[in-house]
This record gives sequence, structure tokens and C-alpha cells, in this order.
Amino acid sequence: MSRIGRVERGTKETTVLVEIDLDGTGVVDVSTGVGFYDHMLAQLGKHGSFDLTVKTTGDLHIDSHHTIEDTAIALGAAFKQALGDKSGIRRFADASIPLDEALAQVTVDLSGRPYLVHTEPEGMAPMIGPEYDTTMTRHIFESFVASASICLHIHVPYGRNAHHIVEAQFKALARALRYASELDPRVHGIPSTKGAL
Repeated sequence: MSRIGRVERGTKETTVLVEIDLDGTGVVDVSTGVGFYDHMLAQLGKHGSFDLTVKTTGDLHIDSHHTIEDTAIALGAAFKQALGDKSGIRRFADASIPLDEALAQVTVDLSGRPYLVHTEPEGMAPMIGPEYDTTMTRHIFESFVASASICLHIHVPYGRNAHHIVEAQFKALARALRYASELDPRVHGIPSTKGAL
């Protein structure tokens, strides 16, 4: 059974191609024009063991907002497509990942219902590098959750360095998505008493 999602999204602001293989080995080919975002998407593919291709061209002459947002929307749609009817998956998972002084805790339910709870330490640096506004992190997850139709809780109880705080979230998300989307030999059919997710 192939679990591959491929989404192309085009607007007047961006052109995005995302392809994801949930049963890959962590091979990543990412280019959005936003260096730190590329680094985060690479973490998602590598630590989720997803083969991930992302090619985005956006209106970076304005700022990085549209490029980051539209990529997250397409990524969520591709992930949802790759899951198919979700037959045989674990559905629920969590992961706690430290990165030096920062800790990220992620819990996910591939429920078919979009919901995000997201907390970070207050007083984070406003920018990472010249292009990544740290307020975009929550918006990335909002956009991903909305198009993937999943329930996602992300909590960073502590951390000082903004790079570490954000990267720990992407690594923890990668592991939680990997575990939740894995096929469980003990699960037969859709893992819900409703019979659908």
C-alpha cells in the first residue's frame, strides 16, 4: 500500500509543490527561499522518517509570511492525502524532545478534526535569521492542522534560545506524527468506534 501525498498549490502570491511518503527513510529535498524554515522542514522529514519534497516560490520581496503559510497548508493537505482512510494506523502518539536548554512536548490525534493548542515561553527573540519571524511558528502549526485535519497539542515549558525552542517543536512533531501514522499490526480497520476518521 502506497502512502504518498502530492499537492500542488498556486496563488498570485506563491507556487508550492509538496510530496510526502509516510513510509520513507527521511530523504529530504526542501527549498522555500526561507533558510530557517527549510531547516525546520528538514527536521520534520528526517526525524519523522518521511521522504519529503518541498518546492516553494513566493513573494519574498514582500516578506516570508505567504511563503511559510502556503507551504504549511500544502504540507498538511499532502499529509492528509497520504494517510488515506487511516485504516490500521496507531492514530495517537506523543513525543518529548530536548534541544539543549529547551524541551518540546507534542501530542497528536489523527482525528479528522482540526484543533491546535500551542504554548511557548514568553519573551522569545522576534526573529531567527533575517527572514523567520518567530510568531510564524504557531501560524505554521495552525495552517498545517487546518489542512491535515488533526488535533495537535504542542507545549514548550522552558527554553531560552529561540532557535532551540522552535527546532525542538519540529523534531517532537516529526516523531509524534511518525508514531501516530505508523501501521499497527493489532489494529484492523479504522481506529475509531465511529468507523471513520
